[in-house]
Amino acid sequence: MPLNPAIRDWHGRTVWLVGASTGIGRATASLLHARGAHVIVSARSADTLEQFVAEHDGARALPLDVTDRAAVRAAMQAIARDGGLDGMVYCAGHYTAMDPDAIDLDDMVRHVDINYTGALTLLDAVLPHLLGARARKPFVSLVGSVAGYGGLPRSLAYGPTKAALINLAQTLYLGLRHKGVGVSIINPGFVETPLTAQNRFHMPALLTPEQAAQHIVKGWERGAFEIHFPKRFTLGLKLLSLLPYRLYFKLVGQIDRA
Repeated sequence: MPLNPAIRDWHGRTVWLVGASTGIGRATASLLHARGAHVIVSARSADTLEQFVAEHDGARALPLDVTDRAAVRAAMQAIARDGGLDGMVYCAGHYTAMDPDAIDLDDMVRHVDINYTGALTLLDAVLPHLLGARARKPFVSLVGSVAGYGGLPRSLAYGPTKAALINLAQTLYLGLRHKGVGVSIINPGFVETPLTAQNRFHMPALLTPEQAAQHIVKGWERGAFEIHFPKRFTLGLKLLSLLPYRLYFKLVGQIDRA
């Protein structure tokens, strides 16, 4: 039995994707548009968003900095005036590899501001609308990461923010499941994006953004709470997180020496 209402028909549904200028967000917005949804795309890059709109007839661009609370509220008000919203997808993210012996506090705080606090800001603006409006199978979906399953080498700044998103989604689900709002957490493995392009190590089971978007939309269509992929990679990390710490640290430590 699905944990969320299964969404199999996207025609006429309005979905707001925040962090949709590149990578997973852009590919997912493109796929939803192809399935008949009215997509609203937001990111800081107005030029990139306008290019998306030019390529996707009927799409709408709302340039936005997720760290600007007033701008986020104003954007939600504009969406509500123009017909409302059925779903929100938080795709915005920031990533820099970091080790404990080279802490960059400003960059760590930037991870928190974009990866976690930005999601809270969007939820604060969106949830009252979804709870009070007559949206069709309303939902919120957060893009986390398998890096949130457990501590990983060089993930000092990034991993904890994704772990926070996983916990946040779980708590949201418990509070919203009887109020008609679906909640899902998306935990991808490695996907070819501007963020992962900085990695200097082998990324197993690497997917394209378009492949990731297919997994995500299929997850919504079957009513999944957690959408993780590719399973040949993510299931292994899930098993690692269940091990006693002595074994976990031994096995994960080998990644650092790879």
